[in-house]
Amino acid sequence: MVRSCKTVFFYQSNFLVDFYMCGRKTLTKDKKSIIEELNIENWDETINYTPSYNIAPTQKSLVLVGEKDKRLVKSMNWGLIPSWSKNKNIGSKLINARSETLHEKPSFKYLIKSNRCIVLSDGYYEWNTTNSKKQPYYFYDKQKNILPMAGLWSSFLSKDNETTLSYTIITKKADKEISHIHNRMPLIIDFNRIDDWVNIDGLIEVNSNYELVRKDLLSFHKVDSFVNSYRNNKKDCIQPIK
Repeated sequence: MVRSCKTVFFYQSNFLVDFYMCGRKTLTKDKKSIIEELNIENWDETINYTPSYNIAPTQKSLVLVGEKDKRLVKSMNWGLIPSWSKNKNIGSKLINARSETLHEKPSFKYLIKSNRCIVLSDGYYEWNTTNSKKQPYYFYDKQKNILPMAGLWSSFLSKDNETTLSYTIITKKADKEISHIHNRMPLIIDFNRIDDWVNIDGLIEVNSNYELVRKDLLSFHKVDSFVNSYRNNKKDCIQPIK
């Protein structure tokens, strides 16, 4: 388990939303590209990884954690299941963690010191509602790089002694450039600060300036409603439409 010697604090004005942000994402790069781009030192060889154009909550996807000061990739379920929970299904309700209230919520506040992670994605989808019509958009790095999303992870042991690793994505108020589409976005860590976020000796204090976070990096375009169904997992999901 990764341990930090300093609490991570998040400060920002509260901004309520009545729907989840970042409820669908992608990781379309192959294993070799991921390892090279992020300087991965250890990859759990039990992972059966397949690139995906439509990752949905409760599905397994890749997460980077710090282990003995090295970067290790694991497969975890999207939707955090606190270790103390009596109901494994709670994970479907904890796919995101609001940065503004992270240190207040029992499900998250005890993980800030010891269980920080990077959720590996290269894009995510968001839906904008206009005149009762929902239009999906795809957000991605301008240089087509991986988007290292800040997250928290947990290990849950069932009554049958079955261990489930799970995670949540930390979100923040959307940058001005994309706020007209959605008012929330993932907290995306700068490549040079990944080790600060995941490692034991990473002394982190995230304030209103979000100095760990990459800024002005996103491009976006409209995509077809084909992506609405998580069963559709093809390159068509990310193709731009007019």
